[in-house]
Amino acid sequence: MKLIIQIPCYNEAETLPSTIADLPKQVPGFDVVEILVIDDGSTDGTHEVAKELGVHHIHRLPQNRGLAHAFATGLETGLKLGADVIVNTDGDNQYRGEYIKDLVRPILEGEAEMVIGDRQIDRISHFSPMKKLLQKLGSWVVRWASGTNVPDATSGFRAISQTAALQLVIFSSYTYTLETIIQAGKKGLSVTSIPIITNTVLRESRLIRSVLRYVLRSTGTILRIFLMYEPLRVFLTLGMFPVIAGSLLLIRFGYFFITTDDAGHIQSLIIASILIVLGLLIFLLGMLADLIARNRQLTEEMNYRLRRMDLEAD
Repeated sequence: MKLIIQIPCYNEAETLPSTIADLPKQVPGFDVVEILVIDDGSTDGTHEVAKELGVHHIHRLPQNRGLAHAFATGLETGLKLGADVIVNTDGDNQYRGEYIKDLVRPILEGEAEMVIGDRQIDRISHFSPMKKLLQKLGSWVVRWASGTNVPDATSGFRAISQTAALQLVIFSSYTYTLETIIQAGKKGLSVTSIPIITNTVLRESRLIRSVLRYVLRSTGTILRIFLMYEPLRVFLTLGMFPVIAGSLLLIRFGYFFITTDDAGHIQSLIIASILIVLGLLIFLLGMLADLIARNRQLTEEMNYRLRRMDLEAD
């Protein structure tokens, strides 16, 4: 059994030594433990520092592509290196290496295919009350959208089985944390979490430079992934509003038409017709999107089988 610990890095020359030093050299249940650094176009010598630290594998990206792309590259590279389980941690030494043995245990025992480290948000002293509230709200939305029970959806400290890594497809260019949980839930992969305690903060988060920007981009990611896997549900919900509004206006027109001799209120009939037709068009769009989603799921299944065959051939 081989464990690959991947570390997506962007300008982490100062913090990488602490991160590497904190990682375990051996983990129960694994014959081999190797470290993989994904250098996401760093300009501060992160690549050279990783070499000096004796990192087993270094994958350099020619330019900065973002955390989500670096994470996806790490999964692909880890699979090619023969990983049975891949653990993702941050280059800023936020997560304690001592918890890796606990993180991988549910996978080794066959209880889960993805395990998330729960930072226990309320215990993080440097998080402001607003940030804690947003983190909890975001995690609740992800739980609802994915059908999982992950209390800390934005945690990057996670273990992923080979089977799960082969099935995950990262679409976002911003962050992978929310997307991978929703995907895993929709694909029927078992997801669980374990409580962890984080290290002292060495630097400010580069991902959340603006709370509003983070909320908007995260919301967009959740909506896009939910639309990909539940399009009919989304469009039926959206289509209900114009249909209900149109039906009420139609009832209003019918009431006045029957109870009075006034030939007016024709505007209600026109608007009602437009709203009902709009709602029906949205329903039809949802059916079309659902057919496309089913086709995409078949494509993803074929892609998974091909990747599995390629992996076994190697």
